[in-house]
Amino acid sequence: MIDTTRSNAPHWKRRAFLKSSAAALAAGALASPLLDSANAADKRGAKRSRAFIARDSVVLFQGDSITDWGRSRDTQGLPNDSAALGAGKGDLGPGYAWLAAVELLTDRPNDGLKIFNRGISGNKVFQLAERWQADCLDLKPDVLSILIGVNDYWHTLTSHYTGTVEIYERDYRALIARTLKALPAVKLIICEPFALHFGSVDEAWTAGFAPYRAAAKRVAESCHALWIPFQTRFDEAGKYAPPQHWSKDGVHPSTAGSALMAYAWMKAVNGRG
Repeated sequence: MIDTTRSNAPHWKRRAFLKSSAAALAAGALASPLLDSANAADKRGAKRSRAFIARDSVVLFQGDSITDWGRSRDTQGLPNDSAALGAGKGDLGPGYAWLAAVELLTDRPNDGLKIFNRGISGNKVFQLAERWQADCLDLKPDVLSILIGVNDYWHTLTSHYTGTVEIYERDYRALIARTLKALPAVKLIICEPFALHFGSVDEAWTAGFAPYRAAAKRVAESCHALWIPFQTRFDEAGKYAPPQHWSKDGVHPSTAGSALMAYAWMKAVNGRG
């Protein structure tokens, strides 16, 4: 675990975290040239980041496999747990949540941020709801980021799931209402579910999934959540490299795709869109 709440952390922990930061920067380089022109804006955006995510905040990433990304289940619930310390893939996993956490913790090592990942592969909205007390409300996040929706559609094609976009939106709204009732001061981030035209994701798939993306945006607008337009970012990325560069199968991001997601997440948190 990388303990940023203690200024006297052992040197080996600080070295390990810097090592993980370097790995994140290398992953970010794979997302070039989209990440090349933001240095000045990043400096301006740092002030927004500190305003949106205050000192001593608990930040929680929630969702399905794209957030889970093979994270460790053996971390005893500790925050800021990174693969850099040799504990498997760490609680944060090796995906976009980890990459965003690396940037936050590197930029703000003395701000006492506590960052958790509780994504679980295969989840749909109703499955988030089933575990919400333990995996969200009990953690008392100050900032809650949710990416959910691809399985709510995908599983209607592959797993005999009979849910509809109406059920997805209804359940999502109910989950947000439950969250705000328990945690009225929480700052919400709702991420756009996405798909790339590649692999099993054909034109019909993409068209069928569009209403779920629109529903997620309506949910975000209804609760004044910060919106992360992942589909838009990947559509823009397609101008620079083919879908195979950004995704493994049209649904799950590659390393470059995860880096692009982390960048988009930080860009929104920093108030730059």
